[in-house]
Amino acid sequence: MCATVLLCEAITLGLTTPVMITLGDVPRGTALAVGLGLALACLLTAGLLRAAWAYWIGHAIQVAAIGLGFVVGFMFVLGPVFALLWGVAFRVGGRIERERAEAYATQAEGEPERESDS
Repeated sequence: MCATVLLCEAITLGLTTPVMITLGDVPRGTALAVGLGLALACLLTAGLLRAAWAYWIGHAIQVAAIGLGFVVGFMFVLGPVFALLWGVAFRVGGRIERERAEAYATQAEGEPERESDS
């Protein structure tokens, strides 16, 4: 679930690049580095979410997306929306994973041991 949030956020952050250039009067190089850099960070982090430490990067991306509102004002609206989606996905996804692990553990305990026919 968190990967989906990051993938959608990557699109949004990538689209902030031309907005920063045209409306925010941000130099082209800076806008490309920030907008596309954050989009790339979202994509890479989405692929790394198998590691627990990658979620901390996801949290940092949410803070950066909200902070981008100082340059592109509408990110003060979209940033918190994505942060809320991230938080919900983080909590619900974690709960689903715990319940799935418990179900597999219960299932494994209930299965009788198989004897080999050797």
